[in-house]
Amino acid sequence: MPQCNLRVYHGPDEASCATLTESASGKRCVTLPVGDILPLLADAVYCRRTWLRDFHADEITISTDLYEVLLAYRHYRQPSA
Repeated sequence: MPQCNLRVYHGPDEASCATLTESASGKRCVTLPVGDILPLLADAVYCRRTWLRDFHADEITISTDLYEVLLAYRHYRQPSA
């Protein structure tokens, strides 16, 4: 019989810099450094996790600096004609 490796999740680490707030529309929001979430999202995309589809229509707020860098990256990664 194969051994099943289960782990218990105890919540976020105490060292986490996440801040829980409430938006003007009354929705609960979490603010955290991009470096905390990018590796997790990149791994989920790479592994094609199906739960990502649950959040496909969710909106996020990013800084204008990051938005401009992402626009430039998208433009330059497209193959030239």
